[in-house]
Amino acid sequence: MDKKAKYEKVAYYPGCALEGSATAYDRSTRAVGKALGLDLVEVKDWNCCGAMEVKNIDAKIQTYLSSRVMSIAANEMKMDVVMAPCNGCYHNLKKAEYDLKNDPGSREVVGRLSDKAGHETYTAGGVETIHALDWIRDTIGEEGLGERVKNSLAGLKVANYYGCMYTRPRHIFPEKDAGPGSESTSKPHFMDDLLAAAGAVNVEFPLKTACCGGAHTLSDSDTSTKLVLNILRAAEAAGAEVIATECPTCHSGLEMHQIRAETNFGQKTTVKIIYFTQLLGLALGLKPRKVGLHENISDSLPLLKAKGLA
Repeated sequence: MDKKAKYEKVAYYPGCALEGSATAYDRSTRAVGKALGLDLVEVKDWNCCGAMEVKNIDAKIQTYLSSRVMSIAANEMKMDVVMAPCNGCYHNLKKAEYDLKNDPGSREVVGRLSDKAGHETYTAGGVETIHALDWIRDTIGEEGLGERVKNSLAGLKVANYYGCMYTRPRHIFPEKDAGPGSESTSKPHFMDDLLAAAGAVNVEFPLKTACCGGAHTLSDSDTSTKLVLNILRAAEAAGAEVIATECPTCHSGLEMHQIRAETNFGQKTTVKIIYFTQLLGLALGLKPRKVGLHENISDSLPLLKAKGLA
């Protein structure tokens, strides 16, 4: 089965962030999927993937938490693909897949905890985990997306920001760097490709995969603010009006620390922060509220109205 057919109906794993601080990402992902005729079936009774915290206590517990999500999708829902829009969830499911394939200790812990929890143990290879970028690009593609555009993003200058967990560590993403047509870990381009197809002008942005400091937001806020400020300044220096995001932690961090950089350090930037799915939704003719723009902290509506996009 080719990817297009395989990805048209996927098990949708929103994860904790998309039910909390990133409801706009969830809303816009679902809306874009519906507009494109793609089928999202939410994973039943899903749990947290372990996020960034659990691994600091016990990495194998995190592997188990991620494996349970994949077990439900594979064994109970009989799905072949799990789609996770959150970089953290996507990363953790991919890492769990790698660990279960290569580490007997992880297999032992996951088997024991699965038995205790009363569900079937997940076996590596049971499902394929993909990101929202893979989902849209490999089903609809740039050409197909371009044909569906009703409200071109023409003239909107965008810096595409992927964050650090979408491509790192390389060994858990064997499908990347696999030749023509595949994603690159050093120079990711799937978001650039999709937004260009929707008419956006992608600027040359050197910090596409720089860390936003999301893991340190509470423990070391000043460091996080400085890391975000580097990203914001680089985007503005490149001429961007918008930073497109595909990670809820990065998105929230950019929004919150943009404000903190101004209030605590007197460093003001004006670039707007928008999920890539929100931009695609607008290009497909969806209304701003339909893609959750009113839920963003970063107020992009004046800019988008001036561009004829809202």
